[in-house]
Amino acid sequence: MNPEQIRLFEQNGYLLIPDFNPRDQIEIVTNRFESLFRGEFETGLQPDEWNWREGVSPPDLTRQICNGWKSDTAIAKLVTNEKVGEICALLMNWPGARINQDNVIWKPGGSKPLGFHQDDSYQNWIEPSSMISCWMALDDTRKHGGTIEYARGSHRWPVQTKTFTFHGPSDYHEGLKYSANQLGIDTYTIDQLEVKKGDVVFHHGRIWHGSEANQLDIPRRSVVSHCMSSEAQFHPENKSPIYNRYKKFDSLLMDESFFPITYSRKGYRSPFLDEI
Repeated sequence: MNPEQIRLFEQNGYLLIPDFNPRDQIEIVTNRFESLFRGEFETGLQPDEWNWREGVSPPDLTRQICNGWKSDTAIAKLVTNEKVGEICALLMNWPGARINQDNVIWKPGGSKPLGFHQDDSYQNWIEPSSMISCWMALDDTRKHGGTIEYARGSHRWPVQTKTFTFHGPSDYHEGLKYSANQLGIDTYTIDQLEVKKGDVVFHHGRIWHGSEANQLDIPRRSVVSHCMSSEAQFHPENKSPIYNRYKKFDSLLMDESFFPITYSRKGYRSPFLDEI
């Protein structure tokens, strides 16, 4: 990382880094996609969220799994990469980074859009209630292939508490338009990124982002590593209906078995990660 990259992140709310992940590692991960969404989990553990199932879910919906790292070691190696954690901590000025959750996303040809949203809108169950994400392209992306889009600079907007349709909305910019109207913002710039397989984008938890329908006949696959501060704890009152199942009785501390520390400025990293 250099000062110019940090300046770009602070200015735009996202930072593209090309050729971050090796092609051979990407190939291993993409070869696991079909079996993952069929429910064949290498570790024997189901992911925390499994939003598309073969033979059950509509074929034109974007396919998503949350916390695939618990179900597949190839996914785990990608999202718990120490360098990812280090960059996240640096960009957010944290003492370290730990996994909040991951996303395994598969947009086949013809699949519907994902609605614009702010990741931090879903983080009121942790303190501090902010995160940063590393979006990893597993395929070359194209303008009309459902690639990721960012409302440049919108990470400086407040967190929107109203929620909008995420999977297959009729207007995937609905949440962005609503929030801009509330703030009296008439114009904004949307950056539609066309990146190569192996490139990654780090984006702030408050930036508005989403993706249009995949109008091409080729897939757009990606994995996202969502990180929070290594010192993050459970909120004493707010609860996540999914992730508070990992909260211990009478404690706000997060167990590294479920929220592993991927990087710390003090040199600490959850020991089991290097055995994956």
